[in-house]
Amino acid sequence: MNHPSVIRPSGHAAYSTAKMGKSTLFESPRLLVGLNAFEPGQEHALHAHEGQDKVYLVAEGAGLFLLDGRELPMAAGDLLIAPEGVPHGVRNPGPGRLLVVAVLAPAPGKR
Repeated sequence: MNHPSVIRPSGHAAYSTAKMGKSTLFESPRLLVGLNAFEPGQEHALHAHEGQDKVYLVAEGAGLFLLDGRELPMAAGDLLIAPEGVPHGVRNPGPGRLLVVAVLAPAPGKR
């Protein structure tokens, strides 16, 4: 993908019935912008990042975002920040698909 350019996230979503789909929209040593595509019933297990902050922006659909022991319902247009070290995850209870823009800084493996 050439940057800078306007990106329509749905055009880059990688949905899979086997597991959450991932695709990268942009990566540099400072930043990773990716997509997490969830079919109904899929989830990204609770985890934390040391030395990285993460931002979730719901592009399409709705789901439950797990943050530090809480379940937070989010829908298209909602944004959530998971600071470094704070456990977070995502669950799509359905019935529709969920597409999430995930931004990590610094990029994984670039610290």
